[in-house]
Formats: sequence, structure tokens, C-alpha cells
Amino acid sequence: MKLSSAVVGLVALLASSSNYNEVSAFAPAARGSFGTSTKLASTTSPAGETTMSGASDTKDPLLIRAARGEDVERTPVWMMRQAGRHIAEYRDLCKKYPTFRQRSEIPEVAVEVSLQPWRNYDTDGCILFSDILTPFPGMGCEFTIDEKVGPLMAEPIANWDDLKKMHAIDPEAATPFVAEALETLRKEVGPETAVLGFVGCPYTLATYLVEGQTSRTYLKTKTMMLNEPKLLHAILSKLAENIAQYALFQIAHGAQLIQIFDSWAGELSPYDYDTFAAPYQTVILDAIKAKHPEIPTVIYIKHSGALIERMAGTGADIVSLDWTVDMAEGRERVANGRKAAGHAGRGGVQGNLDPVILFADHAAIKERTEQILEKAGPTGHVMNLGHGIEASTPEENAHFFIETVRNYKHKKE
Repeated sequence: MKLSSAVVGLVALLASSSNYNEVSAFAPAARGSFGTSTKLASTTSPAGETTMSGASDTKDPLLIRAARGEDVERTPVWMMRQAGRHIAEYRDLCKKYPTFRQRSEIPEVAVEVSLQPWRNYDTDGCILFSDILTPFPGMGCEFTIDEKVGPLMAEPIANWDDLKKMHAIDPEAATPFVAEALETLRKEVGPETAVLGFVGCPYTLATYLVEGQTSRTYLKTKTMMLNEPKLLHAILSKLAENIAQYALFQIAHGAQLIQIFDSWAGELSPYDYDTFAAPYQTVILDAIKAKHPEIPTVIYIKHSGALIERMAGTGADIVSLDWTVDMAEGRERVANGRKAAGHAGRGGVQGNLDPVILFADHAAIKERTEQILEKAGPTGHVMNLGHGIEASTPEENAHFFIETVRNYKHKKE
């Protein structure tokens, strides 16, 4: 049984998935067999005593080495939205902390939620339980989260006067709970597991600011794109500057990899992607590489089959593929996209099992998972789902998926 390395007074809580939920503070449980928790006494030194970007007494975690394209002993694995609603402990926690912002903004609760899948499944990555909209209030953009509807902006941006309310972010002042959670996670998971940070990309964030809430058609955003492109570019530019600072802030407090999510950019034409999404993704990626070239970056877009070469052209180290793309073809397209954009190396990939496969029997899960692993090859691949894990996924199947990857042996060439 592995024990979490530094045990602070935390919370026996749970993590998020595709929607919105929160966590609270208990003593963290020991990491053990699937579905079990053993609480430990609190004996940890206070969080935040050092800045932790990339620091380790041993070699970097497996996932980080794989993301850099190094030769690794096996393929690492984690799951998008692994912390959240599919875990029974998380659902129990929601009864005590009924709002997503409680669960994600109370540090000890966010930590517990983040740790749940790591303890239960032995994942190689432990991702911060948070949301892409978390930095919004620090920019002057207030929002609430309706547990059924999703995010609701207090004052959507429809004109230039509305944009004046958005200001530069000071992440240390606006999101100290993120810093505390990341620092604590670095201590809890120890040197073998990568602590993962993430941010939303400007285009996807702009859709919330302009639409005022989640949308299926993005009519207001696309209308602004066509009729007032300068206004949309101004929104995107401010967001890019702020999110770049927020990503650097996460690294300074312990994130060892940053995944950027431009979830709704898959709804754009290639022309509009090149104009309104990719340039602002690049602002964030360039800021990270300028200050922290050792930190791997991952880009993910839902329904991105038509955009893979363009995603690779941003210079992200890893392109996270959804399940609509054949893994072998995806690897070639990533390599081609990087070459066309003048980036060195073939680049890496993440993914890309259809999350619905986790509702199948174990034989099917194993077969589909191993097909992807074989096509991806032994280097430059982080195994994951092609999208976030579904809320009703059986926990035993999620555990079996992780174990299948951990036990897989690549054929020696």
C-alpha cells in the first residue's frame, strides 16, 4: 500500500467531472486498494513554504518524462475529469458542500477531491480539481454556477463599454486557494506522480463571457466574430494575457504540466480557428515556454478531428486526441502539423479511448485500450480518454482501465 507522502489536515472529499461540484477538509486517506480509504494522522509541515515548480529529489514523474518524449518504462495514464461525479465518495461530499465553487475553492476540499482518483486507481497524474472559469472573478467577471444549467455570467460582454470592466488579474490575490491546493498536492502525491494544472483558452472562455452561459450554437459569439471582430479580438487579447499569467502562477505553486482546454474551438471553421483561436492559444503556450521550458504542455479540443495539424502547429508538446481519430493516423498528423509549422520533433499525443467504452465488459475495455496503446507506441504517449469520464461510469471499470494500461507491455522492436 502506498501512503500519501505528507499528511496535512485535509478533507475526505471527492473530485469533479464534466459539471460543477465541491469539496471539504478531513485528514487525507492512505492510498490503497480500489475503493478503500484509511485515514492518517496529520503530520505535515505547512503548505506554501517553498516554490515547487519542477522540484524533486529524484527523477521527474513518469508522466512528465513521457510528455517530453523521453524513453519510459511504460505508458503513463490518467483520465480527464477523473476527479468528480463518477466517484461515490465525491457524491457523498456534495451533500456537505453543495456548490461547485465550495468544492473547488475551499483548498482542503479541492485537495481531497483531486486525491480521490489517485488513491483509488493509482493514476500517474493527479489533476487539480478546479474549473476553467475559476480565474474570472479576478478579472472583474463574476459568475455563479447553477448545478443543472452550468455557469451563468453576472454581466455578459456585448459591447466596448462592457469590456472596460475586465481588468488584469493578480492570481496570488484572486486565487490563493489554487496555490494552496497545488502546493499541498505536491506534498501528498510524492515524486512518482505528476501534479497537473490546467487553464481554459481565450476562445472558449470568450463564449461564456459573450453568451452569458453555456451554448450549443454560440450564435452571439459568432455574430460578434462576423460583425464586430475588433471587439472579439480585444476580448480574446485580454483573456490571453490574463490566462498566461494564471498558468505561470499554477507552475510557480507546483503544477508540473499545464493542459490548455479550448473545448468549443472544435465548433469553428478552419479559417475562424486560425483567426480567433490558435493565435491566442499560442500566447499562453509561448509564455509558458519562455519562462518554464521544462514544463510540458498539452492542448485539448473536443471534436477536433479537422484541426489536428493546426493544434500541433501551436507548438504544444502534446496534442490530446478525441476518440473520433485513429491513434496511428493522429500521430502522423501531429508530426506533419509540427513540421509544417517549423517545430522540431514529432510531438506527443494523449488519449484517446471513447469514454463510453468504460461501460462495456472488461474484455472489451482491455481490447480497445490495448489497440490504442499498440498504435501509439512506447514513447511520446500519455494514455487517457478522448473526453472526460462520464458521471455514471462504474468505478470498477475505471479502475480496470487504469490497471490495463499500467500492466501493458509494449513489444520490443
